[in-house]
Amino acid sequence: MIYVNAFILCGIICAIGQIILENTKLTPGHLNAILVIVGALLSCFGIYEILLSWGGAGASVPITNFGHLLFKGAYEGFLEDGMTGLLNGILKTSSGGLSVTIIMGFIVAVFTKPQH
Repeated sequence: MIYVNAFILCGIICAIGQIILENTKLTPGHLNAILVIVGALLSCFGIYEILLSWGGAGASVPITNFGHLLFKGAYEGFLEDGMTGLLNGILKTSSGGLSVTIIMGFIVAVFTKPQH
């Protein structure tokens, strides 16, 4: 059942994003920023943890999870070290994902040619 929940949740997130792209003049970059902010807001109100427990990978794969990780890291860092912990917490929780993104971007850039 966890696979079905993940499929449904991720499908809903992607469908909402696609509807926004098709019905507004927003670019994919704008939509990415909006989804990160939405993920952070849902995390702020405790809703994203519920989505993670219900949907599993359906909530941890989309870009909204990045907003959740940023908020969670900032909050935990603030609780541990105060204001200086904000940035440290963000970097601690998101460094793995950012590192993989940078490395994969480099690999793709080395082995592919831009097309016009």
